[in-house]
Amino acid sequence: MKRNILNSALILGTIVFATACKPKKEIVTAPTKPTEAPADNTKAEALATLNNKQLKFNTLSLKAKANLNISGDANEVTMNFKMKDKETIWVSITALGGLAEVARALITPDSIKIMNRLKSEYVKKPFSYIYTFTNKQVNFNTLQSILTGNAMGEFLTAQSDVKQENGVWVVSGRKQELDYRLLFNTLLKVSETNLNDSKNGQALKVNYTDYQKLNESLFPSALQINTLSGAKKINIDLQYVKIDGNVPVDFPFSVPKRYTVIK
Repeated sequence: MKRNILNSALILGTIVFATACKPKKEIVTAPTKPTEAPADNTKAEALATLNNKQLKFNTLSLKAKANLNISGDANEVTMNFKMKDKETIWVSITALGGLAEVARALITPDSIKIMNRLKSEYVKKPFSYIYTFTNKQVNFNTLQSILTGNAMGEFLTAQSDVKQENGVWVVSGRKQELDYRLLFNTLLKVSETNLNDSKNGQALKVNYTDYQKLNESLFPSALQINTLSGAKKINIDLQYVKIDGNVPVDFPFSVPKRYTVIK
């Protein structure tokens, strides 16, 4: 696994990820018709209802099986995530059925740190490094939303177009150079997120399926992510096999002195 592939996998794997392992908890079946937010609701009422369905958490501990395909180079890995809401995303990527860690990342609203254990290399960049792979409207909270099945809060506002199509809610609009479109299922959880920056040749599509109960809300078991940034194409199929909310977490990240710092 080359250095650029690992770095891309960590960053976009942290934005992203469905293999064959079944989650422990029972999948919540979406009703044929929505049980809330009838079509005649006002925009404000619809937005309030959708916002009320957002997952609220202090910490998360997640384990996922993922297939990463980066520009035609496919790898099956295990990914462990630990998060503190609005503060920290920690990721460990392992191969060989989880026996060997190949990379680790620590992301905060200000920085991105990556250890490539295969190459004994360390990368430390400002958060803006992520804009190599995605639109500048993407921020730390956007990453957490993508990983947790939340609709991006900056789009659930009165500035968006909010309407029903085929019995489900659709939120769409434009923020600077970024076009966005969020589709919700009848559970009032996001089922598809589309971000498109045609000027800069960047696009992100995320599909969510198999929601299960977590605390008082719902969490997606499976994610499918497709990204495009210029000539770079990344497809990630991910399935969470362990989901724990509001549990103690730590974020170990100690770089060995022998590692080469990549600037």
